Amino acid sequence: MGYGQMKSRGLSNRAALFAVAVAFGVGLLGSLAIRPHTITGERGGNTTETNAQQNTRITWRVPVVFQTNLPVLGDNPVYVAKQIEAASGGAIRLRLYEPGEVVPAFSVTDAVRDNKVEAGYTWLGYDQGKIPASALLGAVPFSMEPWEYSAWWYEAGGRELGEALYAPHNMHLLYCGMTGPETAGWFRKRINTLEDMKGLKIRFAGIGGKVIEQLGASVTMLPGGEIFQALEKGAIDASEFALPVVDQTLGFDRIAKFNYYPGWHQPFTASHLVINKRHWDAISNADQALIETACTAGVTRNLARSEGLQGAVMAGFPEKGVSAEVLPMEILRELEAVTERVLAEEAAADADFAKILESQRQFRAEYANWKSKAYLPRDF
Repeated sequence: MGYGQMKSRGLSNRAALFAVAVAFGVGLLGSLAIRPHTITGERGGNTTETNAQQNTRITWRVPVVFQTNLPVLGDNPVYVAKQIEAASGGAIRLRLYEPGEVVPAFSVTDAVRDNKVEAGYTWLGYDQGKIPASALLGAVPFSMEPWEYSAWWYEAGGRELGEALYAPHNMHLLYCGMTGPETAGWFRKRINTLEDMKGLKIRFAGIGGKVIEQLGASVTMLPGGEIFQALEKGAIDASEFALPVVDQTLGFDRIAKFNYYPGWHQPFTASHLVINKRHWDAISNADQALIETACTAGVTRNLARSEGLQGAVMAGFPEKGVSAEVLPMEILRELEAVTERVLAEEAAADADFAKILESQRQFRAEYANWKSKAYLPRDF
């Protein structure tokens, strides 16, 4: 082989090596270009969108009863869903739907029962028309405070009673949210006596609504998103709904300037994740435990957020012309007496109601000895 041929062959080899190197570099850059972007969770755990999709084993459609943009009431299921997805590494996903998006706000449990959706997040008091005892699982006037309800649910048979109540309706319950007391309502005029309730058009829910009805008020049930318009147009004169931070977000303070306390009708407000039993029974014990753990965390976080936000909102009342009013003791005692009559009537008409009410009362009686001695007086 001549020198010219050797030189030509050397150049060819170098060119080939260069071409291979260029091709490798282009391929590497190309692979980086099409790699899916990384999603970073709240706690810094990284996963790719492709991997998350591949890892998903359970996807449940979950309509919620309160708009997710509402603080405390609405953002808790968002927190729970994120925790479930993060803890499961994307294996379990709850796809939340706003009220009315897939089912009406007050029909969440109907949709779960009928397997139109796999699960739902709701306040069980909205079921009292079809499951009377459900109201006792959502709120009870002049009854337990938030931590008392949790103690009854977890330690005194409440969970078992709740599950037994909903099992015939093809649903499994998970206690998943808790807030402190609501306000007693937003009124256009002061309430000086219970006579002022007569003829009043008011939005009210749960057992408290039945109490107000017995006082001569005209009670209507409206989802949270419809209350402001009803107040603004004069379709109702007053409304209870939730906590000051929630009610402010919905604009009640722009129309009704008298906000009454205490929330006698809902000293606690419990929320639940309701799951179609077929879907609940189909998942593993490990997945069930993960979902329940996230709900328990939701209870704790929800109550902390509920208690943490109200003081600042109330501090801003004066500049808005809102007056925070306290119901006189004589009115509260009258409301309590009417509540006892309503509870007795409901218990006489429904065996499940009577059973759950008795369980709650037995627990309260036992707990009262500790509660009355262990804690400082409220005015200390």
